[in-house]
Amino acid sequence: MVLRGRGVRAPAEPGCVRGAVRASVDSVHALCENAEVDWDDLRYVLAITRDRTLSRAAESLGASHTTVGRRVRAIEQALGARLFDQTPDGFVPTSAGQDIAEVAERMEAEVLALEGRVLGRDVRLQGSLRVATMDILFRRYGDAFASFLARYPSVALTVTSSNDEVSLTRREADVALRMTNSPPEYLVGRKVGRVDFAVYGSRALVERLGPDAGFCDYPWIHWDERLNMRWLDEWLARNAPGARIAMRMDVSSMVLREAVAAGIGLHFLACFEGDADPALTRVGTVDPRFGRDVWLLTLPDLRSTSRVRAFMDHMDESTRASRTGAATAE
Repeated sequence: MVLRGRGVRAPAEPGCVRGAVRASVDSVHALCENAEVDWDDLRYVLAITRDRTLSRAAESLGASHTTVGRRVRAIEQALGARLFDQTPDGFVPTSAGQDIAEVAERMEAEVLALEGRVLGRDVRLQGSLRVATMDILFRRYGDAFASFLARYPSVALTVTSSNDEVSLTRREADVALRMTNSPPEYLVGRKVGRVDFAVYGSRALVERLGPDAGFCDYPWIHWDERLNMRWLDEWLARNAPGARIAMRMDVSSMVLREAVAAGIGLHFLACFEGDADPALTRVGTVDPRFGRDVWLLTLPDLRSTSRVRAFMDHMDESTRASRTGAATAE
């Protein structure tokens, strides 16, 4: 999973956090013994260590970069030690800064684990729920999201859509709806579907080139070279040698489908979308190597939370009919 720095609320008793620091690392004990340093201070050190610039650290902390700079200077004065060296590549922690950042990271994990255990005992079917997914999956399961909200109107649902995986351990989301054939072992969940892929082109383009055209006769849409999608380079070299690349683009599945439908070129699309669009036609057969299972995933500490459990049960129930139909068709 992709890990990004995120600030968390300070515990109710900063003294307990200072005690945890002293119990964790002797070198930090020496620095913090006589200084008023609590978790709210340490998370600033951790954010700069991760993000290397004041602006990025400020974004992850939800503060201004001037505030971040001022807080770090105050922490250094309180500790009597320099925590960062400013270099052309950003802020680099000194040995003292690195010691404190390592302790802060362990403390962050403990605080988040505690939050997870507390949330796991929540018995109310209300409050906030954050679900991370991808635009292609939201389009497929949008009706299930809508029916969940109709069924549980007291749940404040937030959906984030990105092709980058989020960190559930850092509470970037409570539940992830992702395409993967190998879900992480530290998460729990259930498989709710599968997405198969095949090559599609616009109906007008396919009719113009005729039934005898091969893959190499078509123009193709490829990914932006900066994305380093070598798998498609290798596939084209084997199956469409010499094919012309008509356009390159980023990873937005919605824009990609529109580009294929406009007749710009061929590309792989999800079969559930390509087969349902009258402007598209499948070119070739489904390639099972590119199929992906769809999983609902959460943390073990959160699976008994009422709203997490309700969401996962509802999505499983809502997608069961489509899974049964797919199994029958196979």
